[in-house]
Amino acid sequence: MKYYIGAYASSPNISSWDAESESNYYNQLKGLSNVQGLEHPFVGKLHARDDDWFLQNVDASWNFVFTCIPGIMEAKSANPQFGIASDDEAGRAEALDFMSKARDAIVKLNTHLGRQAVTAIQVQTSPSKNQASSSAAALQKSFETMVGWDWQGAQIVIEHCDAFVEGQKPAKGFLTLADELTAVQHVNSTKGSNIGIVINWGRSVIETRSAQGAITHIEQAKAAGVLSGVMFSGVSDKESEFGVWSDSHMPPALDDKELLSEQVSLMTEAEMHKCLAAADAATLDIVGVKIGIRPRSTGVDDRVAYNKNAFAAIDKFFS
Repeated sequence: MKYYIGAYASSPNISSWDAESESNYYNQLKGLSNVQGLEHPFVGKLHARDDDWFLQNVDASWNFVFTCIPGIMEAKSANPQFGIASDDEAGRAEALDFMSKARDAIVKLNTHLGRQAVTAIQVQTSPSKNQASSSAAALQKSFETMVGWDWQGAQIVIEHCDAFVEGQKPAKGFLTLADELTAVQHVNSTKGSNIGIVINWGRSVIETRSAQGAITHIEQAKAAGVLSGVMFSGVSDKESEFGVWSDSHMPPALDDKELLSEQVSLMTEAEMHKCLAAADAATLDIVGVKIGIRPRSTGVDDRVAYNKNAFAAIDKFFS
């Protein structure tokens, strides 16, 4: 089994840029035999720092899943009404313009590699409901526009983020999964499209305050016939460098405590395997890992090892 890696989250260049260390990081990732490709952050252009560097350093055999969440969070910090689910028409139009730029970046990457390299684009249903009004109806209108664009074969999928819960501080606070499913099923049935849902383990657990929440969301998306993938990104209910109920992409807690991992993570091997079973993971287009690393000073070798160890934990399910 091969997996997507949200490499940007464990990069040595989260808040700075050093092309040499990033190249070393990518070269080591290329040495991992079970990397299918990258979950790649879209921030308004192909690469946040240097498009040419990115095109020169990716493995030509990798596939890609774009994720719009980094660019969305940046945009909504300037305009809280930004989002494809926004009831504010100007905020929704701004988000659609952002999505059109993502389409252009997909074309640029595919053209460079000479093939359809981008499997899917993950979109998220901003804005945050504690900051601006959003709805399934607005999301439906956005999708009705987006499915008419040429995505060069890339599937549009919603990466479900934690929904706004009254009385609970949100990490993202976007639409509920029920609202997302309503919009997706309507557009798919009326437009003949194939919009899917990807469940991010950590974000579902942040929303529900329970590891069971990820399984419940997987089951709901699967029952609706739109489950496209599962991304494993951890979270904890205990104090650590990663925060409490924080969307900081905590690595899993591994059974072998000698391996690099985070033992206070709620994302244990057992919980990961429950999700893989619930999802019938071998049938999914997207299975992957997106983890952050603490401390920030951690070297490249260990950053790669954290990811390798997480992949090995998933591999146990399939062995």
